[in-house]
Amino acid sequence: MKTQNRVTTKYVGYLDIKQHLLFLVIPLLLISIITFTAFDTSSAYQYLSLIGCGYTICYAITYFTHRQNMLRLWQHLEHVIHINDTTYELVNLSSQYDSEQAFLDALLLKAISVIDDAEMGSIILVDNQTNQLQFESVIGLNIDALQNINFTLEETFLYRLTQGHCHKTVVISNINAKSPKRYDQFILPNASTKPISSTLSSPIRIEDKLYGMMNLDSSKMEAFGDFDINLVNILTSEAANAISLYQKSKKIELLADYDGLTELYNRKKFDATILQWQHLPELASYIIILDMDNLKPLNDQYGHQTGDDALKAFAQSLKSMWHPHFLVARYGGDEFIALCRGPIDVLEQQVIQLQHDLALLSPAIHFSYGFAQYDQDWANAFKQADNNMYSQKRLKKQLAQP
Repeated sequence: MKTQNRVTTKYVGYLDIKQHLLFLVIPLLLISIITFTAFDTSSAYQYLSLIGCGYTICYAITYFTHRQNMLRLWQHLEHVIHINDTTYELVNLSSQYDSEQAFLDALLLKAISVIDDAEMGSIILVDNQTNQLQFESVIGLNIDALQNINFTLEETFLYRLTQGHCHKTVVISNINAKSPKRYDQFILPNASTKPISSTLSSPIRIEDKLYGMMNLDSSKMEAFGDFDINLVNILTSEAANAISLYQKSKKIELLADYDGLTELYNRKKFDATILQWQHLPELASYIIILDMDNLKPLNDQYGHQTGDDALKAFAQSLKSMWHPHFLVARYGGDEFIALCRGPIDVLEQQVIQLQHDLALLSPAIHFSYGFAQYDQDWANAFKQADNNMYSQKRLKKQLAQP
């Protein structure tokens, strides 16, 4: 659950009047006893006055310094709590983002909001095979200009300042003094509305591999210090966990909603999605059931791998023809289903052309199909389309008999 702020700044490092008197009176009392013991009365009063004033001043300075340090520590703790709440929110809402880029946009926005002098920033992803970099998410920068940059990990501040390890957060206080001319000095400043004077760059590592880096930029010189490094270290560490969880949740969602072989919707997802299907008055909706005629012969003659390849080729053709405008799914085995909008003569011509194209493959793929108009009664429309498909299958078998 989120951390609740139960302590106010007023009480951080606070001492009440009794504690002040205790810390002042007892030492002064001891000093008085020692002074009157060591000196005569007139000298003792003089020394006691000087020592008392000096002690009181030193005490006030010490207390003030202690209080300021406590306030700074409390501010740091508040930032850490804020980061904890931020990552908690991101992790728990990760499944609600439509894409990984949308998730990274939210992460970058949170990072800029918790680092005081951060005015703009970016998240750069790393291709671990080629070490090529790609700007994936930006705030306050021109994404079009940045995505045209062709550069590698070796050209970054993070790589150079960590001797290629990319294991810690680094700060560049004066970006113009350290920029390589090819990419940082000219491209980055021109991509921002304000000149970038300092940058904080932090690696994002997932399962010990460099996933990317988060760069926070400021128009101020020496905008970031150790305090900001500590905060960003916490943030990127938790962000890596959030990204990993997001990726895993999407994989689980993919496994739950998609057929593993063809990457089309599975039956469960298709049946759930038709509930949101929008009927249009100007175009009728049609159920189309398509069933392979020769999957078993392909498996028997060439092996199951060839049969799987045929199913994937069939699915890819359906996806290219109708997805994403219509719903397409592998409904089970060698049976596919689509929910499309008419006109019906166009849809029928598309299916006939698909039959022709797949028959030209080697080995050839043959299938039968059935149409039915879908208004509101799904069960009746499905039954009608299924009957039409099986009628076509039976007709083919009759024509094939000598």
